[in-house]
Amino acid sequence: MRKIYLFSFFIICAFLASCSGGNKGELVGAYNKKFSNRTIPLGMVFIPPGRTLIGMTDEDMSFYQGTPSRMTSFTAFYMDQTEITNAEYRQFVNWVRDSVAIASMGDSGAPNLYRPAPANAAGGTVVGPRNIDWNRVGNGSVLWGRNSQYKSRLQNMYYAGNDALPGKNEIDVRKLKYAYSYLDHDLEAAGRNDPTKSRRDFIQTYTDNPTPGKANEHPSVSVYPDTLVWKLDFSYSQNDPMVEAYFSHPSYDRYPVVGVTWEQANAFCNWRTVLYSNVASARKLPANGRLRYRLPTDQEFEYAARGGRTQTKYPWGGPYIKNTKGCLQANFKVGRGNYTDDGGLYTVDARAYLPNDYGLYNMAGNVAEWTITAYNRSATSLLLDFNPNYTNTAKGAKVVRGGSWKDMGFFLQNSVGTYEYQDKARSYIGFRCVSDFPGNALN
Repeated sequence: MRKIYLFSFFIICAFLASCSGGNKGELVGAYNKKFSNRTIPLGMVFIPPGRTLIGMTDEDMSFYQGTPSRMTSFTAFYMDQTEITNAEYRQFVNWVRDSVAIASMGDSGAPNLYRPAPANAAGGTVVGPRNIDWNRVGNGSVLWGRNSQYKSRLQNMYYAGNDALPGKNEIDVRKLKYAYSYLDHDLEAAGRNDPTKSRRDFIQTYTDNPTPGKANEHPSVSVYPDTLVWKLDFSYSQNDPMVEAYFSHPSYDRYPVVGVTWEQANAFCNWRTVLYSNVASARKLPANGRLRYRLPTDQEFEYAARGGRTQTKYPWGGPYIKNTKGCLQANFKVGRGNYTDDGGLYTVDARAYLPNDYGLYNMAGNVAEWTITAYNRSATSLLLDFNPNYTNTAKGAKVVRGGSWKDMGFFLQNSVGTYEYQDKARSYIGFRCVSDFPGNALN
């Protein structure tokens, strides 16, 4: 009994002390005690802050004339262990499919699939895609399952008429479009002192109905990968099985997604950010506790690929493509065209081969990867020596890193990058996400 009284006494004293401290007008700070940055996002690794030589670290015998070597510093960030896989990207496609399907039925077409919505000024309720109850939608079987009560209302989601194959009921992937907006800090900085500009002028919007002539309004992003890249990228090659199976067959679930443009990769990053924020909000966690997902910069990719080492030629640290046992350490075009010597003619599992010292898989080979950096070979002298990045709001070429299954070994080097136009999809280009770390170290 004495212990209970003693414990109660301390609790009361602590309560009174906290109250008296606030009442005295002292500066105590407004802290969010629910936040902790110790949790590494699922499927990602922590890349610590540091500095390294970025650029050519070997003799330029091929006259590549790559970026000159320079010491560069980086803040910490998270990075996906692997390229985004078909299964992971399919989660995005299915989310968009279900959103479009529910929206197509109208506000009253599927009331059971919406959360209770707040009342509007007129006294009615606001119902829309943002209020979809994803716990009820689940994996989509409630919509597309054999016994779905909504089947008859979703016929507009399928190919019809001359577009339909006899005997097949296929989702019309042309309808799967993702609309979103984000604040463009480059535009915001450029127009900060322009009195004719409002905040709306700095918001990039992807919408189904863009205003003609509006530079910051764009058509919504079609999210389904272009599976025809397996035919379009190579003339006179029998790649039909890859067209039909690569994105949809379970055997390729853990293989890197390809056939996505730079714009589709950015849309995925936005969706992934919203996906986390919505769940965090529902669990009453700080929605901004995790910074947004995005594509890595050109230099961030190289810094992460080096795995904490300096002046290394390849992500695995050594100067050779083979290890001491004579085994190839990446998926690429061997010699004059021995595509199968590394274990795969096309792509391979995203976790194939050993990771680098940061725990990152396939930072060289398998698929090349989009970065957020605009391509400009003359931009090196303009860049800072910490967190460098070159951006360009106009549509154009973006830097692609890492080399792919169809590239020769030269493109696997840490310092070598190439480019592709942002609206082009390729059978050898994928991507992975990063998320900025808010601080200096895990604590």
